[in-house]
Formats: sequence, structure tokens, C-alpha cells
Amino acid sequence: MIYWAPFLHFYQPPTQSYPILEKVSNESYRPLLKMLKKHPKAKITVNICGVLTQMLSEHNGKDIIADFNKLAKNKQIEFVGSAKYHAIIPLIPKDEARRQIELNEETNSLFFADNFRPRGFFMPEMCYSASSGELIREMGYEWVLLSGVSCTDEWPLDVIYRTKAENSNIITFFRDDIVSNKISFRSVDSMGFIAALEYLAKGKKDIYVITAMDAETFGHHIKHWEKLFLGKIFKIIASKKRKIKNQLIPHIRTITMSELLDKFPIKESKPPLNSSWSTTKEDIAIKDYYPLWRNPLNKIHSLQWQHLHICLKLVNAASHVQDGEEAKHLYEYARASLDKALHSCQFWWANKGRTWSINLINKGLILQEEALFNAYKTLILSKHSEKSKRKFYLQMLAARDIACKLRDRIYAA
Repeated sequence: MIYWAPFLHFYQPPTQSYPILEKVSNESYRPLLKMLKKHPKAKITVNICGVLTQMLSEHNGKDIIADFNKLAKNKQIEFVGSAKYHAIIPLIPKDEARRQIELNEETNSLFFADNFRPRGFFMPEMCYSASSGELIREMGYEWVLLSGVSCTDEWPLDVIYRTKAENSNIITFFRDDIVSNKISFRSVDSMGFIAALEYLAKGKKDIYVITAMDAETFGHHIKHWEKLFLGKIFKIIASKKRKIKNQLIPHIRTITMSELLDKFPIKESKPPLNSSWSTTKEDIAIKDYYPLWRNPLNKIHSLQWQHLHICLKLVNAASHVQDGEEAKHLYEYARASLDKALHSCQFWWANKGRTWSINLINKGLILQEEALFNAYKTLILSKHSEKSKRKFYLQMLAARDIACKLRDRIYAA
């Protein structure tokens, strides 16, 4: 038997416009969920970041949330945990990472209730480090999904790996990067995919294969791909026909990732490498583990993270000194802005010649500036000494200078 565990990642950034959200919903989310309802035996594992759940609830997407609940109640989908605003967990302070995960749990539990009981975890962009693995294990998650490039042991087809993440043990699932990317870039059709699974199963009694990609691949990035690819495969799997166009069809069953734990033995393994689902072996060789989000040679990335570091310092300082109603209100605004300002897209779009958008870089910077502005005003209204307030002012000036340099680089690019 071939067990196929498809994983879909649903996410939109907090800076997304509502017309685009509606477009993606109509092209991808609604057709995807409709297709799954037509195939009641099909199963998938799902991450939906809390920011998207919340936006759908506020902007004409309550039907989508309802469909998620129906499918979860029918045991067709399994939810996993993540970071609400899609922050790159290995690159932010542990307290901020914990907050992002807790916010995600709070939001998704509100909308999905008892259907949201995640056992597994999705690192945004699959960015992994041992310390981040330790954190999610501390928070009660059993397993994490990682990019295949991070696997340091024999490729797991009929065994599940458990590994050391600093002081804890965590189960590590690995997506098949090659097969997943072929689906994502429409380099394989339904029959070709089935042939690839059959090839992987040669010589083995039972195997599992995990594919993972953005949900928006289906319908938004590739028109009607949810029908032309997923729908066709689910139909073939459900059919009793064992031969289609002279091609033998192996026994394939879709399964959620946690269900794999009941099917395959668990074995101790070597720790996975720091990586993301956009990291190559060449990147790992030069220790550039998260190249699209913090490339050491990318000057814009450097300025973005310098500015964010000051935001974190001032918001943290402001959290201790909310003197009066006005200061409390300002701090709450700063804190909410910082939560959103940690989202990954501003860094992803700052890769000239690869992924580039001056407006999305600037939108991220504006969120950081809003956090900084309100945190600084909170501190000015506090009972801090004039000497301390002067120090905060100098930090504010430094951040302003960094923001100017960042925008100058954008103008010149």
C-alpha cells in the first residue's frame, strides 16, 4: 500500500488587500474545499495561519471557515499549529515565537473550536532550527514537517524519524521536495504523479510519501489545478479500476500525517539541518540557511532586521511602563503592530532579481514604524527618568536613519 499524505498551507499576509483576498478565495480556497467535499474519502493535512482565518471571518469568508469545519468534522482534514502572522520562527526571539504560536492557537480555536486540536506543527516557510524544534515540543506539539533537504539520514519511506531538538525529542516528517515542486510548477500530471509513487514503492510492501505546498497553488497560481490534478487523482484512487490507459494503478490511500504514526515504526535519527523549503544544498554548505529571509549578502535584509531589532527593544521596554489610559492604549497599538510586523513576506519580497516588490517591502516597514512610534510615545508618557527617555529617543533616531537608508536602497534598486 502507498500512503500519500498531502499537506496544504493556507496563508495571506496581514498587509493583503481585501480585493486580492477575495480573488484568491474565489480562485483557490472555495474551489479546493468544494472539490474535497466531492471526494469524501480524500484526506489532507492543513495549516491555515490565524491571520488568514481572522481576515476570512471579517471579509466575506465565513463560508470558507464553515467548509473547513465540515471537512474537519468529517475527518477529511487535520489541522496543525503554526505562527499566526507567519513569522520566521528561528529568526525571532523565543518569547516572540511563543507569542506567535499562542496567538495562532487562540484565533484558530475561536473559529474551529473542537476541530482544532493540532498534534503537528508547520514552521512558516519550513524554516527550522534545533532551538525552534525545542520550543514547539515544549508547547506540546508531537511532530514537525520539514523540507526534504534537511534530512540527514536515509530517506524515510517506511519509517518515521524521531530526533533530538536541543533537550527534547521530536518527530520529524519530511516532504518529498522533488515531487512537491513538480506539482507546484505543473511539471507532472495526475498519471505521472501516480507513476512516481509507484517508482518509489518498488521493492517495499508499504511506503508513505508526503507532498507539501501552498494551497494557493491550486486555482490561484495554476488555474483549475485543484480539478485537473487533485480532483483527478482522488477520483482515480477512489475508482475500482486497476488499469487506466494501459497504466497499472497501484493501491494508494490518502492519509493525514498524524495517522501515519499508527502505520509505520518510529526510529531515532540524526538531527535535521537548519533549512527552509526554499533552501538548497548549496545554501546549506555556506550556512545560508534562510536565504530568502535573511541572506547575509542582502543589504536590504540587513537593514530590515536592524530596524526590527530596535522595534523589539522599544516595544519590550514599553510593556513594563503603561502609566495611564493613553499610554496603555498606545502600547496595545504598538504590540498589535509588532505582531503583524514580524510577518515573513516583507523579507521574501526583498530579493532583487528573484522575488521583488518595493510596495510589499515598504508595507512591512510601515508596520514596524507604527510599532516603534507607539512604543516610543508610551515610553515618553512614562515615569522613566529623563536620561532613560533620552536613550529611547536616540534609539528612535537610529531606527529613523535605518528606515531612510532602507528606502534609499529601494529607490536605487
